Amino acid sequence: MGSADDGNSSYGRKAFKRSKSRFADRVTADGRDGWPVEAGRYRLVVSRACPWASRAVISRRLLGLEDTLSMAIADPIQDDRSWRFTLDPDDRDPVLGIRYLSEAYDRRESDYPGGVSVPALVDVPSGKLVTNDYQQLTLDLATEWTALHRDGAPDLYPRALRDEIDTVMAEVYEDVNNGVYRAGFATGQEEYEEACAGVFRRLDLLTSRLARQRYLVGDTLTEADIRLFTTLVRFDAVYHGHFKCNRWKLAENEVLWAYVRDLYQTPGFGDTVDFDHVKRHYHQVHTGINPTGIVPLGPDLAGWLTPHHREELGGRPFGDGTPPGPPPPQERVPAQGRP
Repeated sequence: MGSADDGNSSYGRKAFKRSKSRFADRVTADGRDGWPVEAGRYRLVVSRACPWASRAVISRRLLGLEDTLSMAIADPIQDDRSWRFTLDPDDRDPVLGIRYLSEAYDRRESDYPGGVSVPALVDVPSGKLVTNDYQQLTLDLATEWTALHRDGAPDLYPRALRDEIDTVMAEVYEDVNNGVYRAGFATGQEEYEEACAGVFRRLDLLTSRLARQRYLVGDTLTEADIRLFTTLVRFDAVYHGHFKCNRWKLAENEVLWAYVRDLYQTPGFGDTVDFDHVKRHYHQVHTGINPTGIVPLGPDLAGWLTPHHREELGGRPFGDGTPPGPPPPQERVPAQGRP
């Protein structure tokens, strides 16, 4: 998720098109792109507001990479230079020494014309951006970073299920992950209605699928669940009202509401979610949609901790592995962002 070309006021006022990741180098076990997997070498820059970045935050937690891949958390409120480190002392990231993520982009390519997006993986020694390819990044964390995984880390992209996982993820991306944005940033009625209808058509199909199985593919958590979760967890808080995806609330869909609560209550998922960052980012940054910048008080978060009963469907969340331990103290979500 990045800044719009003409600043925050352009959201909702020009046709929406998700830009491709321009910097798609990969950090791999064999270092074939010049970036080998190495403990302590890279810094993951994220916003807790952003669903695309949240995929990487969850994967990092589940795989136990906290000690080997450090993480910078940007302020959820962007200015015209995009993501900034105003949550840190002196308004600078303490590891990279920069005030804006755009500085790491500039070190990679000066006068880069595109938006500055998260997640971003930055090479600490040079301060250069390595990749902003949010689609590939988490797959590589699961498959290329295995030497640095914690004991008991789950297999989030099991080889035998990859074709099915890829198919499910492609459908979820088109209609749900990206569909809510196409609805929310639509500039005409017909464009909005088509996108919104697509969102709920896919959610209805996912409801049927998840009524009979605990997870999207197989009987364990996979990358597919991470990618659906990061949209569903934001649904009632921002997509229902702010993006007008309001045929029904997630809390009104018994199956999906139980599914997303099951994930939220699973270590590594809910403990990465900051509802305060989510609500303030969408409502205060997208001034083209919400010119007053007023942030709604609701919805009530208490329901996220209620019993979901999804364990009755079976399934083994971590397969032959184990849950991650608690998040490091400095990465704990502040009280105002939690139920």
